[in-house]
Amino acid sequence: MPEIAFYHLTRFTVSQTLPALLERSRARGWRAIVQATSDASLAKLDQDLWSYRPESFLPHGVKADGAPETQPVYLTCEIDNPNDADVRFFIEGARLAPALAGPGAPRQRAALLFDGRDEAELADARAQWKELRDLGYSLVYHQQSEGGGWEEKAREPKL
Repeated sequence: MPEIAFYHLTRFTVSQTLPALLERSRARGWRAIVQATSDASLAKLDQDLWSYRPESFLPHGVKADGAPETQPVYLTCEIDNPNDADVRFFIEGARLAPALAGPGAPRQRAALLFDGRDEAELADARAQWKELRDLGYSLVYHQQSEGGGWEEKAREPKL
């Protein structure tokens, strides 16, 4: 059962934060999936990842690119896992429990990124935390610091 991380964004947006998390995952040799809730968001994310930093390249793809099993980072709105991901990032309030309950589960870790300045996203993250805690998952909650780094604020079960 993968550990579930909640990333509470307070200073930067998902589109500003996600590429760095994907780069860290790739540096570990992990394959990643990013799950959104709309095709429009996936199209924007796809474009953002191609151009977010001119001096680096973050290889990724979507279903339309074909051969999803070869993609180091795969962008989807579905609960599939065609690239055998080690880590799965959920954005826009994408539901973790359905993906984690079946073959969409990542091997190592899952992470929900949410904008703490958006009341709906905050409420959704709290509801998903409770749901996953009740299902017996190991959870860790990170909040973005003033400098943009991460501070661990909570862990379930408590050590």
